Amino acid sequence: MSAALEKLVFNVGLVDRVSGPAGKLIGAVNKLARAGQRAAMQVGMGGAAVAGAALAFAGAVGPARDMNKALGEVRSLGVGAGVLDKLGNTALAFSTKYGESAGDFVRSSYDIQSAIAGLSGAELARFTNASNVLAKGTKADAATITDYMGTMYGVFKDKADAMGKAAWVEQLTGQTAAAVQMFKTTGAEMSAAFTAVGANATAAGIDAAEQMAVLGQLQATMSGSEAGAKYKAFLSGVGSAQKALGLSFTDAQGGMLGMAAILDKIRGKFGETLSVGEGDALKKAFGSDEAVSLIKLLLADTSGLQRNIAALGRIKGMEKAEQMAQAMVDPMDRLGAGLTAVRIGFGQALLAALHPLISALADGAAMLARWTKEFPTITKWIGYAVIGVLGLSTAAGLFTASVGVAKLAMVGWQAGMLAVRGVMLTTKAALLVFRFAMLAANAAMWANPALLIVVGVMALIGAVAALIYYWDDLKRAFLDASWGKAILRVFEKIMGWFEKLGGVFSWISEKLGFGGGASGRAATGEDSPVERRTRVSAIHRTRAPAVSQPQAALSAAPEAPEALTAPRKSVAPPGGVARHVVNTMHKTANNQRAMHIEQVTIEHHGDLDAQALHDQLLLGTP
Repeated sequence: MSAALEKLVFNVGLVDRVSGPAGKLIGAVNKLARAGQRAAMQVGMGGAAVAGAALAFAGAVGPARDMNKALGEVRSLGVGAGVLDKLGNTALAFSTKYGESAGDFVRSSYDIQSAIAGLSGAELARFTNASNVLAKGTKADAATITDYMGTMYGVFKDKADAMGKAAWVEQLTGQTAAAVQMFKTTGAEMSAAFTAVGANATAAGIDAAEQMAVLGQLQATMSGSEAGAKYKAFLSGVGSAQKALGLSFTDAQGGMLGMAAILDKIRGKFGETLSVGEGDALKKAFGSDEAVSLIKLLLADTSGLQRNIAALGRIKGMEKAEQMAQAMVDPMDRLGAGLTAVRIGFGQALLAALHPLISALADGAAMLARWTKEFPTITKWIGYAVIGVLGLSTAAGLFTASVGVAKLAMVGWQAGMLAVRGVMLTTKAALLVFRFAMLAANAAMWANPALLIVVGVMALIGAVAALIYYWDDLKRAFLDASWGKAILRVFEKIMGWFEKLGGVFSWISEKLGFGGGASGRAATGEDSPVERRTRVSAIHRTRAPAVSQPQAALSAAPEAPEALTAPRKSVAPPGGVARHVVNTMHKTANNQRAMHIEQVTIEHHGDLDAQALHDQLLLGTP
């Protein structure tokens, strides 16, 4: 066995011995990875199921829990269960009607209950409902309107108690909504205006309708807080101003006249417009620029102010606020709020049934927390065990992840190879396109007449070269056929005619004295090369019968020395091409293979040197 074969056998055996254990090891690793993957999937699916159930339960009871938390906040203020039930039902009704949150509705009642003491029975629910409807209709938030309601109750407490808190708050809600609509303001701005005025106007005996009309008309050119500040400055200086101006701004009972009546008296003294001096007099009388600004603004339209006051005074309920709030409702919001209300109802019923179980679980968790403090050693070992389980799970997960990363790397490698293959295929396609383009270009070039002429000349040259190279084979093929022999006989006659024509040209040349002739022979004592070639061509050749040794006569002829023949080599066949063809025809005529020797007579004048003798032999040799 050769050394190379021994190496091959060794390598094959080594591969066989290694591939088996390696394959088993790889199989074991893959099996372990699959087991870890299945375990991780089971853990994940189980955890996802638990988490999904927990999230589903939390989502189902979430709105109910939020509602119960809001009710619990109100309960902390000492509100009874009956009031809370009424509040909860009102909150759900408001939510489904206007598409707002029931939990936020209940939380707003907390601030109302804190600001307005003594609300009992259904008053808290009606008060909260009015506040939230006003907030919805005037584009304000519930907290702002709740503060506004608390401020207004503090200002108009006597009137509210006399009318009843629920009726008063509904009237106030309707008047505020109408004022917002009339004067193009918002609930937040009205709240800021009344906050700035405080109880000064009410203390002067001015009702809520007039205060809203004045503050609303001032907000046409300024903010709510600025309007409230100017109105407060006017109220502060009106008592001293009547003495300085010599006018009375009070009625028979000593109460302050209405704003329209005061403005009419000022107009009667100063006219429709105020000059600079008149403005200074008013400033001196009222004691501030804010009061003068209020007078100037309201003096221009006292009749409008009177109409607005009368319109607001006629409002007794909250219908206007409800219309404005209803116009802002989105049906999709209503649908969402309705579904939430349903979940609240189911959730509250479910939580009521689960409260004992949930409380028991909470107590158990509290007991476990107490045990962790009472038994620290056990708690520590339990913690170690949990950490160990988590560590093993982490290791298994890392192992599975590493195997997955390796597989992903292989996938990436295969993707790279596919990309390379795609590049190669693209290159191949481009080369095919280039090949077709070249074929089209070649076809266009072949259609060019000039190129066809060049190709024809090259083909003719090739044909001539092939004819020279295969001359002997063609000659034998012609002489073996009768039609070839006929062609050669015609060719012999043509060549004979050319030989005669050559003799005529030689005779003409001799007579004309070109290239030698008689004079040349007389001068040199020998024939010229042209004369010698002509003579040899015209020699009469006779055929002799075949002899047994055809080469005997030729072998006796003397040969020219090598030194004389070496410098000159004839490129024509011995005796010329014509003679060679004629001799070949005679040799092969009638398929006779006998050789014929012809007699050649050489005539010359004078002595022959070696070169002349060599030429004569070449021309005369058959």
